[in-house]
Amino acid sequence: MKKKSKRLTKKILFILLFTVFIVCVAGFIYSYVSYNYYSPGDGEIKADPTELKYFQNSYKECRKEFILSANEIKNIFKNVEIFNIQVESEIDTDLTIDFCYIPAQKEKSKLLIISSGVHGVEGFVGSAVQQMFITEFLKEKYLNDIGILLIHGMNPYGFKYLRRVTENNVDLNRNCDIDKNLFSIKNSGYIELHKMINPKGKVNTGSLGNRLFYIAMIKKLVSVSTKAFRQAILQGQYEFPKGIFFGGNDFEPQIYVIKSALQEISENYHTIFHIDLHTGYGERGKLHLFSVKTEDSKSQSIVESLFSGYTIDWGNTDDFYTVTGDFSHFIGKLSPDALFLSMPFEYGTMNSHTTMGAIKSLQNMIVETQGFYYGYASIEDEIKVKKKFIEMFYPSSGAWRSEVIKKTRKLMDVVMQRYKDL
Repeated sequence: MKKKSKRLTKKILFILLFTVFIVCVAGFIYSYVSYNYYSPGDGEIKADPTELKYFQNSYKECRKEFILSANEIKNIFKNVEIFNIQVESEIDTDLTIDFCYIPAQKEKSKLLIISSGVHGVEGFVGSAVQQMFITEFLKEKYLNDIGILLIHGMNPYGFKYLRRVTENNVDLNRNCDIDKNLFSIKNSGYIELHKMINPKGKVNTGSLGNRLFYIAMIKKLVSVSTKAFRQAILQGQYEFPKGIFFGGNDFEPQIYVIKSALQEISENYHTIFHIDLHTGYGERGKLHLFSVKTEDSKSQSIVESLFSGYTIDWGNTDDFYTVTGDFSHFIGKLSPDALFLSMPFEYGTMNSHTTMGAIKSLQNMIVETQGFYYGYASIEDEIKVKKKFIEMFYPSSGAWRSEVIKKTRKLMDVVMQRYKDL
């Protein structure tokens, strides 16, 4: 009887252990497949051909269409200025930041600045939004006391060569300030993660390290909070020139040359409102409004009134992060006597508010930078990495692109009227 009882106990224990084993294997296979074939969809959203006319697929085409759109309004409004600033390069003599400035037609009261392509490869969507804005929003009722400054392709190298960074691997949105003390900032959290997120050697997308990257990241997240981990990586760093989110050791060439242009145009306006256009971060298909709380309660209150009815992430949620050396704060510092308002627009692509989307986005950034500096194990690896990287910032989905235009138009219809009435 006792032998039978022992055999039964052993059998039950074996079944339990085997079941646990099967569940673990199934869980591993599910997570492995889910991660390595991760591709967020657009749901029931459909492409609208009428919205897709604003999108082009090369820096040269985007620049051409932006200038054509700008020239169409030159004969409608007074004193329109269309000009460009060439950006120094060791490999290309045709890299420019293009500007379209329409001064307030009656009284210079308020200035609206819309910039694109601070992160080069994000410039495709920024250009499309700017083209739509020129075509649909440059109306007399807004321009009586509102000046408009459109800055196209802040990082033309990254725009043209499909990188997020400049020719010097600098994240331009971590490189802007009026004080070089920016470059002495230490990011201790990043230093601890440096070797993990900046690997050396040729990229092999089929290696175990890349296939199981998500496991290493999840293990790290067990010991560090998601918010602290995100902040450490995304804040910006000034010590590793070949690392991701490198802010530089000096200001990039365009920061020097754009400074005087911004000051000259801004000096006659008492209120300046800056919208910087970005893609990649956040829920796919959503237009996120990301800002940072300011000690200036008046400007924060006005921003809240301009975007009343819309959710603003003020940087106090678990999935948010702050950065150093961003372009928007730089503009504000250039005009200290003006009331400065800021609202970055971020068009989500990868559902990076989720753990899976955040880790996948990070890995795309890591292997693209690694491949740039150390090469690829094969042509197939290079094609795969670059395709995923571009898709993360400029989705090929017509449905996604249509939503960008529709949601921006709907929002700007409200915001422009409120800014006019301010």
